[in-house]
Formats: sequence, structure tokens, C-alpha cells
Amino acid sequence: MERMVRKQLYITSEHESKLKSKSSETGVSEGEIVREALSRYLDSSIPRKQGLSNWEDEMAFIKSLQAKGPVPGGRTWKREELYDRPRTD
Repeated sequence: MERMVRKQLYITSEHESKLKSKSSETGVSEGEIVREALSRYLDSSIPRKQGLSNWEDEMAFIKSLQAKGPVPGGRTWKREELYDRPRTD
């Protein structure tokens, strides 16, 4: 077994409640659930800050489109038509 290192952290009361419920319903210790969640987060290819940065970039792009105003000549379709098109699959 890998050597364990003690860490202390603060969680919200909502996290505590959900953690206790999940532990109880699965029979897995709270510590194991936290370790598994931490491993998944650390092994993920998109860190949270990078994901937030991507969202901020997307919002900036959307705002730049909005700043341009309406499309010249207007749109040639009605919103309702998007839902009336036959499926192609």
C-alpha cells in the first residue's frame, strides 16, 4: 500500500452532507471518495482554471459579435423553422 500523508481541508456543509450520503449508500469511506475525486481531478486533461479561461475567451467572442450589431440584410429564417426541419439521420 502506498504511504498516506495526512492533509486537512475545509469543505462546505453541503459537501459534507453529500459526502456522508455517498459514503453511506456506497459503503466506501469518505476518505476514499475524496482521494478518488482528487485523483480524477489531477489526472484530467483540462484543469479547472484553463476551462474557466476558455469560457472567458468564448464570452469575449460572443460579446464581440454582439457589438457588431445585426447581420447586414437580416436573417432569412425564422426560429420556428429550425424545429420544423426533417431529421437527416
